Amino acid sequence: MELVKITHENLEMEHICCAIANNKDSQVMSKKSWLKERLDEGLVFLKCDVRGKCFIEYIPAEYAWVPIEADGYMYIDCLWVSGQFKGHGYSNVLLDECIKDSKEKSKKGLVILSSKKKMGFLSDPKYMKYKGFETVDNANSYFELMYLPFSNDAEKPQFKQHLKETKHNDLQNGFTLYYTSQCPFTAKYVPLLEEIAKKRSVDFQAVHILTREQAQNAPAPFTTFSLFYNGEFVTHEILSEKKFEKILASKGL
Repeated sequence: MELVKITHENLEMEHICCAIANNKDSQVMSKKSWLKERLDEGLVFLKCDVRGKCFIEYIPAEYAWVPIEADGYMYIDCLWVSGQFKGHGYSNVLLDECIKDSKEKSKKGLVILSSKKKMGFLSDPKYMKYKGFETVDNANSYFELMYLPFSNDAEKPQFKQHLKETKHNDLQNGFTLYYTSQCPFTAKYVPLLEEIAKKRSVDFQAVHILTREQAQNAPAPFTTFSLFYNGEFVTHEILSEKKFEKILASKGL
């Protein structure tokens, strides 16, 4: 299968894979705007030439929107192959191309966000271990930082120290949601969650991370979407209305 690399020239016409077909959809427009600003920082969005979820997105770790210390590494934002494209070896093709590209750019290795067990929006730890990745650090109970060094003496990456805190007392009471435009789904669901909280008279603050500096100092590794309640981390899963209402019920709200 042919691979397509997103560029400034083809960004507007190419499908970006995330289950949304309409280029005029606010979710697609939000994601493409975010991508456009990252391309000059070395971000690579490489996809199979299909309309579906079959792509890899990576960027030099110094420019990654995640609180890590991994100078000289390449950070994988997302490796997603699903639906009819699973089971054909496309994940291997995409990851191998990322490895090749990163070595040509003289990177120390690759870094990716994962978890102890497979969870939505995070890389599959079983697959990453199969590909030679190792867990090098952890934070917020279940986030794990995995890496694939290209040499035995490569310095190990790590989460920033503030992620070791189990509770962030500087956050307001009630819900605090940190999110970016990196994933198109936040453009749709964040306003819906805000509306539910307003109707329920629940304290809810949405913090839209707009710069790399803000992201690199965020209180959770998954800056795309991280929900806190009274300073404690709740979930990184991008919530539908029903799932958010279930969380509200669990808090007695």
